Amino acid sequence: MRYIIIGAGAVGGVIGARLIQGGNDVVLVARGAHLAALRGSGLRLVTVEGAETLPVHAVTDAAELGELRADDVLVLAVKAQDTVAALTQWAAAPVAGGGIAADRLALVCAQNGVENERVAQRIFRTVYGMCVWLPATHLEPGVVVSHTAPMSGILTLGRYPHGSDSTISEFGKHLASSAFLAPVVEDVMRWKYGKLLNNLGNALMALLDDSGEPAEDLWSGARAEGEVVLAAAGIPYADEAERAVVQGDRMQLQQIEGVPRLGGSTWQSLARATGSSEVDYLNGEIALLGRLHGVPTPINDLLQRLVTEYARDRREPRDIAPSRLRAMLG
Repeated sequence: MRYIIIGAGAVGGVIGARLIQGGNDVVLVARGAHLAALRGSGLRLVTVEGAETLPVHAVTDAAELGELRADDVLVLAVKAQDTVAALTQWAAAPVAGGGIAADRLALVCAQNGVENERVAQRIFRTVYGMCVWLPATHLEPGVVVSHTAPMSGILTLGRYPHGSDSTISEFGKHLASSAFLAPVVEDVMRWKYGKLLNNLGNALMALLDDSGEPAEDLWSGARAEGEVVLAAAGIPYADEAERAVVQGDRMQLQQIEGVPRLGGSTWQSLARATGSSEVDYLNGEIALLGRLHGVPTPINDLLQRLVTEYARDRREPRDIAPSRLRAMLG
């Protein structure tokens, strides 16, 4: 297998780097200054063990890579708001022996949220989900940071909407030999809905200031809304106790000297002033389900709106006190 990582940012970059260290054939897809850095000096992976610069094969799009191989696996690691554009670009790429990627190649959605797989299945015949527990940072071109040890993450895999097969099992084996725990399950979306509940806090991490004012009620309130909505929709999810059993002591946040863990994916989007965020597919997913099932979700509604405004206006993150957020909620 050759793995084509579409979106070599924090998650995609760490997955790609670890697969390269494990001896796998990997292509990284990036753009702008990050692509230039990858081509110029390679990918620098920073971990608890130290830093290593890896020579990489980096491209900007499918056309540059040329005809794809029949054993290629596309790993989609862009933010959810960029999924459609990425799928459109790669779907029509020609594959050796005839046909196009959408019909012949496996596509793995290594993304937060639960909408990506459904969107991908409209275009690609063979789609897999990956529930990503991988605390990583990408703020500097050419550099990605993995913040946990002894494993870099837990990547739960399965076919979409359910099931498994030899392709995803083989991918799981390669990940498992590359510093990840990579269980293959029959119900991957149940795990992704459980991760969605945790990701509802990403917006708060991006918005709340560092004054130290308690905000546990806001965190628990956002998650509670999500749990009520999923129950109303009849959607099962893996709970925290189940995840803790799988995680054990395999993936622990570690301090890396000179490289603090400053925030999650939503904060990183705001900090890099990208102009967009995945909030519509995190807090916005709960807001959508709430409207469909008649469940009010005021906290998630507000978080979705605020993060969207911050991203659009390229505002500096972390300038709202918890008390101000409560006042906005009335």
